[in-house]
Amino acid sequence: MQTAEIVYNGELRTTSTHVRSGSVVETDAPVDNNGKGERFSPTDLVSSALGSCMLTIMGITSRTQGWNIEGTKVSILKIMGTEPRRITGINVEFTFPDGHGLGEKQRTILERAALTCPVAKSIHPDIVQDVKFNW
Repeated sequence: MQTAEIVYNGELRTTSTHVRSGSVVETDAPVDNNGKGERFSPTDLVSSALGSCMLTIMGITSRTQGWNIEGTKVSILKIMGTEPRRITGINVEFTFPDGHGLGEKQRTILERAALTCPVAKSIHPDIVQDVKFNW
């Protein structure tokens, strides 16, 4: 079964439909690349996928261990290069709410889980992944 179907809508916009669920994501070219910047750009989605994947893997790990990381947030900063135009870096910053009661060992386990998520391992090694954990 296909993962997604993508339609070009004109005006540098696409609609991606997740085949299994019907969930929809629209993209727009960024302002600095002839678009309106009114939606995620494809490179925004790549960068956001890294943070989402890290949080998901941390969620799996914490659920398996009986820990709670609900409310954890991640901020993403995508860094673009120009020759050729591509992502050159992704800054990922985690902020964990107070009150989770996780010790140093649990934090280390969660950090390692995040850093080994499938998206992190799929991104080309030339793209710098700068990850910070604010406990």
